[in-house]
Amino acid sequence: MSVKLRNIGPKSAAWLRQVGLRTPEELTAVGAVGAFVKVRRAGFKPSLNLLYSLEGALQDCHWQELPEARRIELVAEYDAIIADKPLKKAPPASGPVYDRTAERRDDDDAGDAPPFDREDEPAQ
Repeated sequence: MSVKLRNIGPKSAAWLRQVGLRTPEELTAVGAVGAFVKVRRAGFKPSLNLLYSLEGALQDCHWQELPEARRIELVAEYDAIIADKPLKKAPPASGPVYDRTAERRDDDDAGDAPPFDREDEPAQ
């Protein structure tokens, strides 16, 4: 967000810019819930306070002044969107772990050679 909006701090503004919402008009066009969904789908993990802050920015009021009924509506709208098209699960922190130890078989013709030595290659 390149324009300072009420309730929107630097981190929230950076998230909004990264999902393509740079002006108050763009935020108004997608709405608070739409913007919150975009941020979540981008992989960020904002709390519901961002949702309330976005709505407060659109209503030009402090996010804590939003009526409880409106907060419940916002969460219900968000839940309906996510139920229709769930968020993708984050990939694992690391790739799969493979055990690459070689098992020796009793019928192995290699004798006492280490498990990865090949007979056709000279040992060094």
